[in-house]
Amino acid sequence: MDSLDENKVKKSEYFKNKAVKAKDNGLRAIFKLIFSRIMLTVIIMLGQIYLLFVLLERMNAANAKWWLYFFNICAALCVIVIINSKENPAFKLMWMLPLSVTPVFGVILYVFITANPVRFGQSKGLKKRIGETAPYLKMPDELKTKMRDEQVPISDLSYYIEHVNHLPAYTNTEVKFFPDGQSKIDDLLVEIEKAEQYIFMEYFIINKGYVWDTVLEALKKKAAEGVEIRLMYDGFNSMVALPPRYTKKLAEYGIKARVFSPVRPFLSSHQNYRDHRKIVVIDGKVAYNGGINLADEYINLKERFGYWKDTAVKLRGDAVKSFTAMFLQMWGMFTTEVEDYDKYLLDFATEQTKDATTDQIAEKNVDTWAKADSLGYVIPYNDDPCNGEDVAEEVYLDILNKARDYVWIMTPYLIPENEIITGLCFAAQRGVDVRIIMPHIPDKKIVFDVAHTYYTQLIEAGVRIFEFTPGFVHAKMFVSDDCKAVVGSINLDFRSLYEHFECATFIYNNPVVEDVKKDFIDTFDKCQEFYKGDYKKLPLFNRICGKVCRLFGPLL
Repeated sequence: MDSLDENKVKKSEYFKNKAVKAKDNGLRAIFKLIFSRIMLTVIIMLGQIYLLFVLLERMNAANAKWWLYFFNICAALCVIVIINSKENPAFKLMWMLPLSVTPVFGVILYVFITANPVRFGQSKGLKKRIGETAPYLKMPDELKTKMRDEQVPISDLSYYIEHVNHLPAYTNTEVKFFPDGQSKIDDLLVEIEKAEQYIFMEYFIINKGYVWDTVLEALKKKAAEGVEIRLMYDGFNSMVALPPRYTKKLAEYGIKARVFSPVRPFLSSHQNYRDHRKIVVIDGKVAYNGGINLADEYINLKERFGYWKDTAVKLRGDAVKSFTAMFLQMWGMFTTEVEDYDKYLLDFATEQTKDATTDQIAEKNVDTWAKADSLGYVIPYNDDPCNGEDVAEEVYLDILNKARDYVWIMTPYLIPENEIITGLCFAAQRGVDVRIIMPHIPDKKIVFDVAHTYYTQLIEAGVRIFEFTPGFVHAKMFVSDDCKAVVGSINLDFRSLYEHFECATFIYNNPVVEDVKKDFIDTFDKCQEFYKGDYKKLPLFNRICGKVCRLFGPLL
């Protein structure tokens, strides 16, 4: 019996056992919610907000006139700082309303959000780790020469990502595309079984259920065999989906686990910055990236918003090194531990050629470039709120601005800032076939209402918008001109582009681009096109809600 058949049997047995154990009733569920960490955190934070307003009220009562003068001056100073900052114009506009209408509340909110010592600590720790891994991530001079001599169209984008993001372009990398969560999880279980040295996993969401229970069993087995297992997941997820002190439980299985930025029951703006990445690295040979988390809805075992459409890619080859480095950088962000980077990032193939003859090296290079020509280029990249650069946005804009034939996009959220809107509209007005696939059944209704407010402007410029009628689209993908594709965790909204820790895979002239395009074509067949007149058919309340909440788009 092969691994896929074994997985099917395990799935069947899992749900049989689940049915036997399912005894929770509605009252018990309500009881658990009332006494959960979520409810406790919400109550404590609401209490802090109440105390803040009480303090403001007493300040005003004590000497309202002078306090008002003071906060008006502070509000004016804040406006001057904001106007002269490098922030996105949408963020600047968002701050103008509270600062001008309610100076007292606006000033306190602005100081609270921007005075963020934890974010400074994140930035300092991450920059240190990036500096430590940088020597292992240099593009070979011969590859740079090849790209320059052959005038490879993405050489400028490659230069930008390497110098700003400190991650190079690679050849010799095979890419496999997964059009749904089930195929990705099945493949992941097979690769976990093959692991011999280490498994690194980083996810935004890990939720108890069939998917996580099955993956956990596989990890426990490999840990018992002596394989090093490291797991990192986002703190917001741990509060909602996992038991308290879950890292200690995992440690009992031999799994090293860390929670990124745990949610604390205290008002703090750093909790706005989440680790939204999805990365798996196995033995430095295989890496996974995409939008698929470890939860049952991602393989449609649990229905939340109709059929859940998601995608991922698997890399095998040189480009895996960048995802290994990304994981180690995040893992070491909040620790002073010394990492043995040689163990995970050293190019052993290069080390082995030190004693080779000139003829042997030349012969090897010929074979390498022949393979490279057939596999094109792969550039893993990431983005975060600490680096001062909008890498994710620049990659998307580069695709839009250079497209000649078409750009097709799949995203669950569409709250773009002005430059993305301009890029989409300009591409369509140049005659490029620009299409966007959105969900038809949203997971966040307010966010969906805001997204609809952008439809009219985009459609008038020639952008075609489709909604996936079977349910919810969670995939984050671009494909363009039969040669470029991006698959990753980065949505077309403010959170992904500016506030979250994200990652993706840029692919050029690799055979997998055709697979990505085919998935778009198959998905279009399951969509209905949204026309300009359809916006007026939406409920009036939803249209008003969307337009009002659009002002706060950077927070959604």
